[in-house]
Amino acid sequence: MATPTPPRTLADQLRRWPDELVASLLRSRPDLVSPTPQDSAQLASRAAVRSSLLRAMDGLTRLELAVLEALVITGPCSATELEHVVRAAPDATAEALDRLTRLALAWESPEGLRALTGVADGLTGTGAIGRLRPCSPEADATAATTRLEAASAPARALLEHLDEAGGEGTSAARTPVSPDEAATPAEELLARRLVVARPGGVVVVPGEVSLALRGGTTTREPVDDLPGLAASARDAAVVAKAAAGAAFEAVRRTELLLDHWSTAPPTALRSGGLGVRDLKAAATLLHVDEREAGLLVEVAAAAGLLATGADLEGDLAWLPTDGYDAWAARPTAERWAALAVAWLDTSRLPALVGSKDRRSGKGLNALTPELSSIYAAETRRMALDELAALPDGEVLAAGTGVPSVVARLAWLRPRRPASRGELVTWALDEAAMLGVTGLGGLPAYARALLGGGDPAAALTALLPEPVDHVLLQADLTAVAPGPLESSLAQRLHAVADVDSRGGATVYRFTPDSVRRALDLGWTSAELHDFVGSVSRTPVPQPLTYLVDDVARRFGTLRVGAVEAFLRSDDETALTELMHHPKAASLQLRRLAPTVLVTTLPVDLLLPRLRELGAAPVVEAPDGSVHIARPDRQRARLPRSRPTGLSDAKTAARLTAVVTAIRAGDKAAAARPSRPTTANPAEVLARLREAVEARRTVWIGYVDNAGTTVERIIDPVSVEGGQLVAFDHRTDDERVYAVHRITAVRGVAAG
Repeated sequence: MATPTPPRTLADQLRRWPDELVASLLRSRPDLVSPTPQDSAQLASRAAVRSSLLRAMDGLTRLELAVLEALVITGPCSATELEHVVRAAPDATAEALDRLTRLALAWESPEGLRALTGVADGLTGTGAIGRLRPCSPEADATAATTRLEAASAPARALLEHLDEAGGEGTSAARTPVSPDEAATPAEELLARRLVVARPGGVVVVPGEVSLALRGGTTTREPVDDLPGLAASARDAAVVAKAAAGAAFEAVRRTELLLDHWSTAPPTALRSGGLGVRDLKAAATLLHVDEREAGLLVEVAAAAGLLATGADLEGDLAWLPTDGYDAWAARPTAERWAALAVAWLDTSRLPALVGSKDRRSGKGLNALTPELSSIYAAETRRMALDELAALPDGEVLAAGTGVPSVVARLAWLRPRRPASRGELVTWALDEAAMLGVTGLGGLPAYARALLGGGDPAAALTALLPEPVDHVLLQADLTAVAPGPLESSLAQRLHAVADVDSRGGATVYRFTPDSVRRALDLGWTSAELHDFVGSVSRTPVPQPLTYLVDDVARRFGTLRVGAVEAFLRSDDETALTELMHHPKAASLQLRRLAPTVLVTTLPVDLLLPRLRELGAAPVVEAPDGSVHIARPDRQRARLPRSRPTGLSDAKTAARLTAVVTAIRAGDKAAAARPSRPTTANPAEVLARLREAVEARRTVWIGYVDNAGTTVERIIDPVSVEGGQLVAFDHRTDDERVYAVHRITAVRGVAAG
């Protein structure tokens, strides 16, 4: 049986590949998919584009880059020869070579294995492993070794220094005829042809000499030594509980922040970011530092819960979206999953909030467009995948665990930027804040999340059951013995302030908090009923007195617009206010024993009166009390195109692309060697013959843009100037105008 001849080009190799292998290439290099390649030749051409090559090489490991670099240095060679050049186990080298071939970065030419054109340029600088230059075509490895052994110690030391510096330097040395005439080590290297002079005084180390310096291999150290992870033992149940606690807090704080911003939204900066003061206020509200507050804000925006919109005054502000209410109504575990998925997939870098821009020197605000990186999402998943590979009961060791992950990812993606270490550290820190990890380990529900499953069931089992009651105490505090139900927590926030958090949240009732509830429309009777219904302990007498006292004073002053007026049936209350030491800023003037007026608008007058200890209410034009309850505002989240496809849709899309490529290959094979144009009668006759014979044909067709395209079709019928045929490229039945068909030619079966 005759041995098949090697492909002459990469396109020939792609034509010989089975459909599954072509689909695998398109899945690994998605930039080759759109627009759909016409045929294998166009696919091969697109695979050799520099930008596409660099993206593919960015996904290579240190071993795979070393094998690819060896192909560039040695030129076409066999797999056995390549194994001798790469300092790695033969099986590892063969596996790396197989992946390079599947990525179309290398292919089997008649002369042997070779790297794709353009790979050599992509291996310069930080992309290189051994930083060697290609061997010259006439290079002799044995001769290079002999010349190296004959060099003097000073010349060899200079050569090794030059090789370690990148294999290139400058020298003013002359090139002597023989080594005996050399007066300096540099001249000796030139004489022995261990370095080659270039124009401008530049000298370079040839690739064969660099290989000889390394003992015949492209690197001095093994390139298949994957760094291990520094781990320590930890009970998996403890890890899960710690992570679940952080997950619960992340959800609770996100809900608290967005609920607060519903009525008091922060103004959006012109740059689209969040102001520094607003971030500090959010951190104070949530009892966290600004870094964690920035993370929660960024994740909420990534999850579609926060966006810019017009507030009540028409200004651009950061508001919860119309999808926030649906999110808030879901169970805690499902809400966490939405936040975690958004964090995993976002390109945002919350850790940079508050840092300085390296170019402009300006501070970076949360939600500004500059806080992003194309490597962020991949780094998060890779770092967490390494944690997922640890056995149950093992977590990252304190102190050395994170650096070991950094070293491991540096081996897996050596072409990534120098900031990779920072990205890994940030990713693991953020994962701990959000409850994706706990104590350096990955809980079971997070493993389900990384695997594309639903983490809700596993997380729900770890979360505490919400409670529907509090314990009132005589010091005007209420202790929540667990996480409160969402509706109860919102009502309690309206009438009391959070005093401390922990295993049990402590709320404190103050005159200001009670007045806030009255401002929202609560009556004293409703307040008494509320605290009595939610407490498992009797209502303390001090709390009853506090509510009654604030309610008694509430509304004794009535505010209207003059710019504003104050009215009260209690003349003494107005007199006390007029003579208050700090009343000068109110600009009050008495019109009648029970009426004062001021030039201050109502929105300034109310807070100043409350600062003086008064409890005014706003009076409507008809004399009734106006409840100044803030409206909950929402931003409309713009509809965005989906960023990804499901596995089934992706597989279907790749199948369609492969089908189109194969149809294009058939069309290219059936293309006439010389351009031919048939007359309409001949075209019609050949089409009718193909219909009768049920034969596949090649046609040239002028589309609506006036471009001639080629198609492989199975004609079904010809009627009324239209051809109905099955198109192999689109894998569907189509209608063609007969007058636009320029040529018809039969195609061989198969």
